[in-house]
Amino acid sequence: MDAQLKKGLLEACVLVSLKKEESYGYKIISDISPYIEISESTLYPILKRLESTGCLTTRSKEYNGRLRKYYMITEAGKRKIKESISDLDELRRVYEFIYREGH
Repeated sequence: MDAQLKKGLLEACVLVSLKKEESYGYKIISDISPYIEISESTLYPILKRLESTGCLTTRSKEYNGRLRKYYMITEAGKRKIKESISDLDELRRVYEFIYREGH
């Protein structure tokens, strides 16, 4: 899969995984990995980028004697999901054309 396309899809997947409730890195990976391959080294830069653009906020909470960082989606993040869905609808139409006309 094209790296830029995958980057956008991963950002949308991260946001969608946080839509219902806050979560932390390992859990986000567990939620997304059945659908698209993602590693810690890929996830954390995405989380940082989404936080810097205002799509996520964070808080730290102690868990088993260590601080765990929790991520929460913002209204900007919810708008980004809607934009991603619109982009995917357009992409789906393009793929349908390629598939239909390419045979």
